[in-house]
Amino acid sequence: MAGPLAHPLASLGIDLGSSGLRVALVDGEGGLQAELASPYPECFSHPRGWRWGLIELIHQLPRPWRARIGALAIDGTSGTLLICRPDGSLLPGPLAQALPYHLACPEQAAGAATLVGGCGPAASASGSLARALQLLAQARNQGLDPGELLLRHQADWLMGWLLGHWCWGEAGNNLRLGWDLQANRWLGQLSRQPWAAALPAIRASGDILGPLTPAVASLLELPPTCVVVAGSTDANAGVLAAAPAAGEAVTVLGTTLVLKQFTNAPIEAPGVSSHRVDGRWLVGGASNAGAGLLSRFFSDTELRRLSRQIDPRRPSGLALRPLPSRGERFPVDDPELEPILEPRPCSDALYLQALLEGLTEIERQGWLRLQQLGAPPVRRIITLGGGAHNPQWRSLRERALGVPVLNRPALSAALGMATLARRSLQRRPPP
Repeated sequence: MAGPLAHPLASLGIDLGSSGLRVALVDGEGGLQAELASPYPECFSHPRGWRWGLIELIHQLPRPWRARIGALAIDGTSGTLLICRPDGSLLPGPLAQALPYHLACPEQAAGAATLVGGCGPAASASGSLARALQLLAQARNQGLDPGELLLRHQADWLMGWLLGHWCWGEAGNNLRLGWDLQANRWLGQLSRQPWAAALPAIRASGDILGPLTPAVASLLELPPTCVVVAGSTDANAGVLAAAPAAGEAVTVLGTTLVLKQFTNAPIEAPGVSSHRVDGRWLVGGASNAGAGLLSRFFSDTELRRLSRQIDPRRPSGLALRPLPSRGERFPVDDPELEPILEPRPCSDALYLQALLEGLTEIERQGWLRLQQLGAPPVRRIITLGGGAHNPQWRSLRERALGVPVLNRPALSAALGMATLARRSLQRRPPP
C-alpha cells in the first residue's frame, strides 16, 4: 500500500469472482494504492457471504483512503442469478442461494429459447434465463407469487444493497437473461410475462446510479457522497484493466477460461456474448473449464513444482477434455458434453501437462470460433488470472495458438472496476 495522499478523490473497484472477493483502490490519476482479496466467508452461491466478505475487505483499507473514495463499481460472475424479495431480502430454504454461472438447466432450455425467439445467449440451457425459469418454478412450488419477487444477478444484488433499493441491473450482467444491447429492450416475449416485474431496469456500464444509502456508508465508513457506478461482468472488468490495443485480445485463466476481444460489431451465436464496454463492442465466451479444475488434483505447491518439470516442446500424447462436470458453454454450447479426465499416467507432471494442453485446446477452439463468426484475427494475447503466473502454460499456449502470449497476472478485475469508477467520476458534471 502506498503512503501519501496525493489526490483528493479515490475510486474503488469490487470484484465478485468465482474463487473469492477482491477490492482495488486507485487515486485520482489511476494509480493503484491498495488491493486486497479474500475467499468467500460462505459457499460461493450464498449472497450473505458476498456482503459479509465485502464489508470485511473494505474495513481493511486504510481509513484515510476510505474517507476519500468518491465512486465505486462492482463486477460479478456472468450468469450467477438469485431470486429475492423487493427489499433484497433472501427467500427461505434452497432459494436463499443463487444458481451459479456454470449450472445449466437443460429442462428449461426450450422455454428460454421460445421466450427470446431462439436467439442470443439467453436462449441457451447455460444462460441466465434458463436459471431464472428454474428459480421461478421453485418459487411457485413454495406457494410464492413470482410477480412479487425479483431476479437479480450477483453484482446487481450487491449493488442494490449499497444503494438501498434493488431496481437496477447493469446491461452486461443481464445479456444472458435476455437483454438486447442493440435495441435496449428485453428480447422476445420477456416483457409480457406475468413475472416481468421481476426483471431489473437496465442501466449501461459506467452510469452513475446514485449515492450510498446512509446506513451502508456508515457501516462501511465511506463518505455519504460516494456514488455507485454500474459495473460489468468479471471478465469485462479484466479487459478494462488490461486495456488491449488493436489486434490484442484477452484470455482470463481463472477458475474458468474466458476469451474477450474488441470488434467493430456485435456477434450473435450460442455461447457467445457481445457487450458494450467503454464505448466499444467486446465479444467473447466463457468455458466451464478452467484452472479451477487443477485444484481438484494438485495443491498450489504441487502445481508450481510439477509445472517446472514440463517441457512444452514435447507433447504429452494425451487428449483430455478438462471440464469440471458434464456440460459446456463455449466454444461449443452443449449441456451434455462429458469431461475426459482419463487415462491418468503414473507421472503427475505428465498428467498436469495433459490437463494444461486440454485447456489450451479449448482456448484455441474458442479463438477459432470467434474468427469464424467474424471477429478479427488475434495478433497477441494478454493473459490475466491465476493461470497467468505459470510460464510453462504460457509456452504451451504460445506454441498451440501461434501468436505471442503476454502474462499479466497483476491486472485484476477489481482494478478494471476501479478504473471504470474513476472514469465515470471524471465525466460527472460539476455540481
